[in-house]
Amino acid sequence: MKRLALAAAAVCALAAVAVPAAVSAWGNTGHRLIGIAAMRALPEEMPAFLRTPGAAADVGELSREPDRWKGGGQPHDRERDTAHFVDLDDNGFVFNPQGPSIDNLPRLKSEYDAALIAAGLDVDDAGYLPYAIWDSYQNLVRDFAYWRVLNAQEARETDPGKRAWYRVDRERREALILRDMGVLGHYIGDGAQPHHTTIHYNGWDRNTPNPEGFTTARSTHSAFEGDFTARVARLDAVEAAMAAPQLENFDMRPRTAAYLRATLAQVTPFYRLEKAGAFRDTRDDAAAFTIARLGAGAAELRDMFILAWRDSADDSIGWPAVKVAEVEAGTADPWIAMVGED
Repeated sequence: MKRLALAAAAVCALAAVAVPAAVSAWGNTGHRLIGIAAMRALPEEMPAFLRTPGAAADVGELSREPDRWKGGGQPHDRERDTAHFVDLDDNGFVFNPQGPSIDNLPRLKSEYDAALIAAGLDVDDAGYLPYAIWDSYQNLVRDFAYWRVLNAQEARETDPGKRAWYRVDRERREALILRDMGVLGHYIGDGAQPHHTTIHYNGWDRNTPNPEGFTTARSTHSAFEGDFTARVARLDAVEAAMAAPQLENFDMRPRTAAYLRATLAQVTPFYRLEKAGAFRDTRDDAAAFTIARLGAGAAELRDMFILAWRDSADDSIGWPAVKVAEVEAGTADPWIAMVGED
C-alpha cells in the first residue's frame, strides 16, 4: 500500500508543475516516444496496416492507456495499479532474499502471490510487472492469430455475406490490435524505467543500507520520469539509441527476466547521477542516461511486436479450433470456428 500512496502524492505534487502533459509512469512523453519508435522500426514482414504514421501515432497514444485506467475504484485499481512495477532488491529478489527471484518466478500470478504470502511479504506492495508483460504479450499473439485468419479468409471467400463479415471483423480486430500493442507497450516501457524495478523506487529505500548517501526524497521518481524526460527526450535520439533486433532463441520468461535485470542494474547509476546534480542541472550525461533507457524500452517493444507476430503463425483460433497455418494455406475453412455453431 505504501508505494501507491507515495506515487499518488508525487503525482498530485507534480500537477502544479509546468510540463507538456500530466505526469504518470514514464510520463506521457516517455510512453509516447517508446510506442512510436517501436512502431516506426517494424519490418516489412509485419502487416501493412501497422506500418503507417497513423498506426504509430495510435500506439504512441495507447501506450499511455494503463495509466489512464487509474482512478476507477476498487477492486479495479488494486488489481491493475500494481501491474506497473516489481520491487526487487539489489540482487533481483522481490523485496528481499525471502521473496521469489526474478529469474525463477512461479508460472502463475496466483502462485506468485502465494509465495509472497508464505514469505510474509505484502502482495499489494510487491508489484507484478513481469506477469503484466507476459499476459499482454500472449494477448497480442492471440490478436495476431485472429487477424491472420480473417485476412486470409477474406481474400479467398466467395460467399458475399461471409466475405463482408470477415472484412468487418478484420477491421474490428485491427482496432483491438492497436489497443493491445499500446497496452504491451506501456508495460515494456515501465520495465525500462529503473524505478519500476526496485525497492529504491522513490528515493533510496530508508530501511536498507545507503553507503553512498543517496537521496531518500520522495519526489525523485516522478521528477525524473516526468519533468526531466519531457525536457530532454526526442524521437530521433530515442530511435538512434535502439539496439539491433534480438529475435533468435526466444523464450518469453527468461527474456523478460533479463530485460528487467538490465534495468535494475541502472538503479545505482541513476542515483549517482542524481547525487551529482546531473538531473537538476540538465547535464548531458543525465540526458544520455534517459535517452538510453527510452531506447532500451523501444527496442524491446519492437522485438516483442515482431515475436508476437511470428508466434501467431503457429497458433490455433476459435472453437472447434482451427490452425492458423491451415487457414493461411487454404486447407481449412474457419467459418464455424469464427462465427460459432449456435
